Amino acid sequence: MNLKLVGKTALITGSTAGIGLAIAESLVGEGATVVLNGRTRERVEGAVQMVKSGVENARVSGVVADLATPEGAQKVIEGIPEVDILVNNVGAYNLKPFDDISDDEWLELFNLNVMSGVRLSRHYLPKMRAKNWGRIVFISSESGVNIPVEMVHYGMTKSAQLAISRGMAETTAGTNVTVNSVLPGPTASEALSRFLEDSAAGQKLSKEELEKQFFETARPSSLLKRFSDTKEIGDFVAFVCSPLASSINGAALRVDGGVVKSMI
Repeated sequence: MNLKLVGKTALITGSTAGIGLAIAESLVGEGATVVLNGRTRERVEGAVQMVKSGVENARVSGVVADLATPEGAQKVIEGIPEVDILVNNVGAYNLKPFDDISDDEWLELFNLNVMSGVRLSRHYLPKMRAKNWGRIVFISSESGVNIPVEMVHYGMTKSAQLAISRGMAETTAGTNVTVNSVLPGPTASEALSRFLEDSAAGQKLSKEELEKQFFETARPSSLLKRFSDTKEIGDFVAFVCSPLASSINGAALRVDGGVVKSMI
């Protein structure tokens, strides 16, 4: 399928690995010009080379910035004043009992997962409306609907993204600009793969056995019964970013393997 993305420029935050990198690869493969983002030059340059090695004539570059800070967002904005597509993907999580989460930890996660997207969207959205075309996608999570007891602060940030993206979409009425959120389920990202390898070794299980155990205990509602591949998420997000998805706006789009037990 031709997603008609040739000539479009996309910025993907937190895109040196995992879902962000997979989104970049999908968009570049469809002819978009893509800017990757990470916190270190080594990671960004490595990701740029990885995309170039996988896609012939790839149009890809990178920007180094810590988007948990206003200064990081400003650095990106000054270097890339205008884009057609913004994918707010950068984020982090950590497992911690609610009683032990400090004020600083709540704010750190909120600044990275939520305010990074707010700051960039506040700059790029008016420009998209002015030229009457644009796509903004927040990479949320099924954890924004099914708040995980082991990381309530992470779930809070993912719920916040759903609210923000819907509210932003209201400002695009009657235009060719869309704002949506995508809710992946458990996905075999770089960080999760490392965690599984360490856990499997500690429990003397194979990764396959640990994956089966995870879906029997932690996510029993899953219909997929396996971790999604990052490419599955990347290809879906690329479609949402394309002109072919013009009628999808203000939506929370689940790619969660059926974890959320809801018809809407």
